[in-house]
Amino acid sequence: MIGFDEAFALIAAAATPLGRETVALAEACDRVLAAPVVARLGAPASDTSAMDGYAVRQAELAALPTRLRVVGQAFAGRGFDGRVGPGECVRIFTGAPMPEGADRVIIQEIVRRDGDVALFDHAPSGGRHVRAMGSDFRAGDVLLEPGRRLDARAMVAAAAADRATVEVWRRPRVVVLGTGDELAEPGTAVGIPGSIPESVSFGVAALIARYGGEVAGRLRLKDDPATLKAAAAAALDDADLVVVTGGASVGEKDYARAMFGPAGLEQIVDKVAIKPGKPVWLGRARGRLVLGLPGNPTSAMVTGRLFLAPLVAGLSGETAGAALDWRPARLGAALAACGDRETFHRAAWREGRAHPLTDQDSSAQKALAAADLLIRRRPGEPDAAAGDEVETLDF
Repeated sequence: MIGFDEAFALIAAAATPLGRETVALAEACDRVLAAPVVARLGAPASDTSAMDGYAVRQAELAALPTRLRVVGQAFAGRGFDGRVGPGECVRIFTGAPMPEGADRVIIQEIVRRDGDVALFDHAPSGGRHVRAMGSDFRAGDVLLEPGRRLDARAMVAAAAADRATVEVWRRPRVVVLGTGDELAEPGTAVGIPGSIPESVSFGVAALIARYGGEVAGRLRLKDDPATLKAAAAAALDDADLVVVTGGASVGEKDYARAMFGPAGLEQIVDKVAIKPGKPVWLGRARGRLVLGLPGNPTSAMVTGRLFLAPLVAGLSGETAGAALDWRPARLGAALAACGDRETFHRAAWREGRAHPLTDQDSSAQKALAAADLLIRRRPGEPDAAAGDEVETLDF
């Protein structure tokens, strides 16, 4: 059995991108760039007005008050076709290109209008209200680097680069196999004595989607060796990663690894000294990764957050470490000393502090919904009091 850091290093080493593809920008949200996004044009493409007002020649304002003839208008996307000469100005709107000859904009609030004449009574304050050509970026500038996930802000930059398509890493296809005779489809368990609603695969599927994967299938399987082996073979045909929940301990019906035996399962991680989630494991079969998660809901979701999230992030083109952003926080209540296994307490963020939940049972589901943080405690750490600093991770 190995420690958390060693297990994570092995998982990070296995989490390499799967291949590149070019997709339409409209389909690229949340994908990870495999190549830089380079601007095809500059922004702004010309000197541009930053305010609604009047485009003038600075020299015309040397002596105030003054009257200038309005010789035209300039709008965003449709500029003034001409030159501003002595005694002239142009009515201009935000985003419009500056007319030739004009070098500043006077905001409309301090200008009086009399027909085709603009009256300037007050000396303008502030800047010229002109966005210089290329002041945001120029043609050829790299706006986004490879490895950047195309979130909402990055999508704006990619579109501004005038790119109809982007080169991204392929999404990993993931099949989720939930095992256990006791599991029933949600909505049916109430009518099946001895059954419980199968809940873990729904959380696992949500984690996969959140960190960049595509759920290619989600199956609930009985503990029948032949059925499990057939499902494992089919999943390996269709997926880059197979996630198995349950069947990871030492009971008579713990078939999670055995079901991949015919496919030549090679072990990468075999149990981790953490609490909850010691039975978590990672292997490779027929060139595909297989991750085994515990069947208890809290254990499955904790190990999923710690190992599945980085694995999917790495396969989709990010670094595995990008999924584990540990940050310091102050405890909202005391924690007892940690034992010989690294422990991840579920906690809620309230009033600027991390409050450990009272229910830390590995099968808890109501408490799981209340947890939005994990608190990391290293083996042998002493008692921690309210106000002490701890490591936390968004859960």
